[in-house]
Amino acid sequence: MFSKSKNQERIDPQQREQYEYARARIGQKKKLMRHFIIFLAGSVFLIIINPVLGYGNEFFIKDWFVWAILIWAFLFLIHLFNVFVMNRFMGREWESRQLELLKAKQEKRISELDKQVTKEVITEEVKKKIENDSIPPKRI
Repeated sequence: MFSKSKNQERIDPQQREQYEYARARIGQKKKLMRHFIIFLAGSVFLIIINPVLGYGNEFFIKDWFVWAILIWAFLFLIHLFNVFVMNRFMGREWESRQLELLKAKQEKRISELDKQVTKEVITEEVKKKIENDSIPPKRI
């Protein structure tokens, strides 16, 4: 009577997994865009520092900002490759396949070990039976 209705919709596990995956992908893309914006701002800053203000001309190589921007651009391209290319090949589906392969290997190994243990137990039982049958009973 006094309580509000607690009609909460439950999300099934598959939808929850898809939601978490989408959320992680959005986070990756957001970090990539942040990296790109910082790269642009940093590049402009380096261009202002070296050619315009002349900072670093005495103790660095001439036009060192070009090398700094090229190295940073290379790192950004690696980040871009990681987000858009590597994730396509090594995404959620790849992880699922790898998990299934590992589980199959483990099950195969467990079955091999089980067979080996069973064989050893049977061998031990046969040895005991042979020993029991070969020992003559003692007379009192």
